[in-house]
Amino acid sequence: MTLYAVMLAPATPAHAGGDPIFGGELSGDTVRLSAGRAEDLARANLTLPAEQRLAEFERAPYCREAAGQWVMGFADGTCAPGADVAQTSVQCEEGDTLVMPMWMRERATPTSPWGEWDDIDAGGCGVDLLPVLTTEDFRRLPIPAPALTLQPDRGWVLVNIETIVWTDPTPVTLRTDLLGRGVTVEATPVRWTYDFGDGHDLTTTLPGQPYPDHDVFHEYEQPGEAAITLTAEWTGRYQVDGSPVWRTIPGTAQTTATSTTFTIEERTSRLVSGLCTDRPKPPDC
Repeated sequence: MTLYAVMLAPATPAHAGGDPIFGGELSGDTVRLSAGRAEDLARANLTLPAEQRLAEFERAPYCREAAGQWVMGFADGTCAPGADVAQTSVQCEEGDTLVMPMWMRERATPTSPWGEWDDIDAGGCGVDLLPVLTTEDFRRLPIPAPALTLQPDRGWVLVNIETIVWTDPTPVTLRTDLLGRGVTVEATPVRWTYDFGDGHDLTTTLPGQPYPDHDVFHEYEQPGEAAITLTAEWTGRYQVDGSPVWRTIPGTAQTTATSTTFTIEERTSRLVSGLCTDRPKPPDC
């Protein structure tokens, strides 16, 4: 992954007219917001008629005047004659876009004059403005139940003989939306827990394989009935439409599948006088 540097902002910009209602970190009279939070506020503000708005937002660079004072530049990324654009570098991923600092000005009432512009976030990269898919969002997606295959699969298994299980480790792709933006989600199963229904369970990172290459199996010790429940643990990543960046989902999701109930049988061999496939079947079969 290639990174490139963009010249963005002074090292310690401050918003001198902060308002705690905007949800930033309050320190004295300074409020600092994330670029995404500031963008959310700006979007929400646009839902109000212009004549009713008590705040205005604009992204523009930090500019340093000849006297050494940092001031707001223009929305096109330039500064007034005699002022220099701030020289702090920010690392953005290849294909990402520069996000300039966000500035805000307020007024007390719709008829009051506007106050001065204050910066409320230091900007960053375009990815900072994307909606975030949380662990809770991930768990609400319709991730399919894991495939559960048994061998043998005939309605019964034998005591002290391997009952083989395996699943499909292939990632699945899902589509959803966040705040009106389309999102592609890739979910990958990474761990499986088998509850064999007889008080024994097994957790593994192996998806398993069929006979004769099987590596996930269980031997039942007593006759009876059982059903196997498989719980899959999924990790995920997502990509917001229009962005080249894949972002990792911090938590995991789980899905389960349960087999049909089968019998666990104990069988013994013995000598017979004829073939048990004969008709009529010999009495000692």
